[in-house]
Amino acid sequence: MQFEYLKAVTGGLDKNAVLEDLMSAHGKDVWNFAFFLTKSSVIADDITQDVFVKVFEKMYTYRGQSSVKTWLLAITRNTAMDAMRSAWIRRVTTLPSWFQGKTHPSAEQEVLSQIVTEQVWSDVLSLPRKLREILLLHIHHGLPIKEVSALLEISEGTVKSRLHRARAAMNRKLDQDDDGEGPV
Repeated sequence: MQFEYLKAVTGGLDKNAVLEDLMSAHGKDVWNFAFFLTKSSVIADDITQDVFVKVFEKMYTYRGQSSVKTWLLAITRNTAMDAMRSAWIRRVTTLPSWFQGKTHPSAEQEVLSQIVTEQVWSDVLSLPRKLREILLLHIHHGLPIKEVSALLEISEGTVKSRLHRARAAMNRKLDQDDDGEGPV
């Protein structure tokens, strides 16, 4: 769904309905990206709210040069970067306990799966921000390298390089965990 009607917002479409559709379709992606950038569910909630307020106020600025999802994630990134520059955010940010594992047939499998999953996400969150956001945008959100490049305002070569470094770092971390050095 590309929300072609965003271009025609000034032509009489109901902005509230458009915003509701955007929130339904992309709200979870916006929140997840904000969380991965800030490492805080509380701050991600605030950023998500701020993003959709900005979208409501400036919906007419969407030019259709990228997908709506890319546009929303760019707004999310800029809003998160502004929030992280805030001295207040730097003082109150803590790492939350946030991930619930998938349901499995036995309690033992469920606990083991949750431990492994939490370790993987912990490893992702421990990556430097530049590598973490590339990994999230390309792999988790499925954005093509060209759109990641446009969203982050860096060259495609830089995206590929950071993606390679992020994957290599994750492989090293996962190998360490497999060698018995991790919590599992």
